[in-house]
Amino acid sequence: MSDIYSIGFGVGTRNSKGDWLEVYYPQPLFKPDAKIADAVTEALQLDGSNAAIDLEPTQLQPLASKLDAAGATEQAEILKQFAHSERPLVATVLFTDEAPQNVPEGYLKLHLLSHRLVKPHETSLDGLFGKLVNVAWTNRGAIDLDELPQRQLQARLNGEHLDVACVDKFPKMTNYVVPAGVRIAHTARVRLGAYLGEGTTVMHEGFVNFNAGTEGPGMIEGRISAGVFVGSGSDLGGGCSTMGTLSGGGNIVISVGDNCLLGANAGIGIPLGDRCTVEAGLYITAGTKVALLDDGGKLVEHVKARDLAGKSDLLFRRNSTSGAVECRTNKSAVELNEALHNN
Repeated sequence: MSDIYSIGFGVGTRNSKGDWLEVYYPQPLFKPDAKIADAVTEALQLDGSNAAIDLEPTQLQPLASKLDAAGATEQAEILKQFAHSERPLVATVLFTDEAPQNVPEGYLKLHLLSHRLVKPHETSLDGLFGKLVNVAWTNRGAIDLDELPQRQLQARLNGEHLDVACVDKFPKMTNYVVPAGVRIAHTARVRLGAYLGEGTTVMHEGFVNFNAGTEGPGMIEGRISAGVFVGSGSDLGGGCSTMGTLSGGGNIVISVGDNCLLGANAGIGIPLGDRCTVEAGLYITAGTKVALLDDGGKLVEHVKARDLAGKSDLLFRRNSTSGAVECRTNKSAVELNEALHNN
């Protein structure tokens, strides 16, 4: 009996040297049952090590038959469709949740997140940046940067225009996964590997990085940086930001609890508990000195914001007279406009 963490049958893009640039997995499996795991292990003659295996046309029908017999009918149908592919095919099998070792493994992990099979921080992405390659994302798909000038010239000679939408290691999520029950006003602002819970709305200036996202429902008009997860019923106002973990800015994982509000142009460098509000324009870092007030508005003591990390029912504001950052119990919990958030 085989235990498998994840399986993905994908179609992707290689450069002229045969190196993978990207992979699309239509329907990845997460912790499949024993019958499916055994069928894949036997058909591909796997030894229990994580692997990304090039699929040959002769392998597709036997593998599809075994999957069908094991109850994985949807994956079997995908493999049957692969028989007509003119693009490279790959079977990526992860027996354990380890750091991705190549592009197919990395893309499978990103798909797991965007398909809502795992949440941010629930799968190992250590070293992912070093495994993915920087490519040109165009109206003709992913193109190796070294090969881009020739492809641009060839397009012009054919009377065509090669449109380069961006140059990045991560594509936009919606070219691979569109989760149910979400609205995304500007799709380029949500990367593959984002987790968007049902009921999430990402407005035009909102941004969601990989290994980050929302429980949903929620309104996102600000920035959710890598590693940040926003709880249910929380809103991020226009231009606000959350300090991510990608650049090594400390080992505190930033998160936003349930039913919170970050006002326009606000920002946080500490995790928030539930029902917290940060006043518009106020940026709080771990070292920010905060005047802690009691329910009557009287000063109790001065603390650093890190001492309030993860605590609930707090209102952070700036005193309009003294300019001091203050914190007091939040007596007005944020309630979502149900019509606005209905997807």
